[in-house]
Amino acid sequence: MHAARRTARAWTLGSATVATGLIAGFFYAYACSVMFGLARVDDHTFITAMQWINATVRNGWFAASFFGALPLTAAAAILHVRRDGRRVLPWAAAAFLLYAAAFAITMGISVPLNEELAAAGDPGAIGDPGAVRAAYEDVWVRWNLVRTLASIAAVVCLVRALIVHARPGARA
Repeated sequence: MHAARRTARAWTLGSATVATGLIAGFFYAYACSVMFGLARVDDHTFITAMQWINATVRNGWFAASFFGALPLTAAAAILHVRRDGRRVLPWAAAAFLLYAAAFAITMGISVPLNEELAAAGDPGAIGDPGAVRAAYEDVWVRWNLVRTLASIAAVVCLVRALIVHARPGARA
């Protein structure tokens, strides 16, 4: 295999692993700490905190990993379609599908829930903050756990792809 192709494959796999790992860690932090902490606060504080978190998460640092992981993982899989990369391809393809599921959950469930919470308005002016929280929290937490597990599984697949790729004498 040409050294340039092998290098491109390695860098793409590595970049996909880092980007996916960052976003998996982001989701994991919510699953194992942020939401546990917020579960212990009153409705007003919960709504205020989540509204501000959701408003400020839209930044370049988050976007680089969240939006970058999917095309990087797709590129890693595509670069391994040729026969000499087929040992890596199943791992990269599985990672793509797993992260695509996490991405779809975020865009199809988490973001709409976040937008509904924002639309509820000023937490101090909400007539029944308990009802607003009840309509949001359990569903958001449950689906965050699913996207967390999917992204972690994607990282595991990418790490395995890197190991297969790096095997001495392996055509990857």
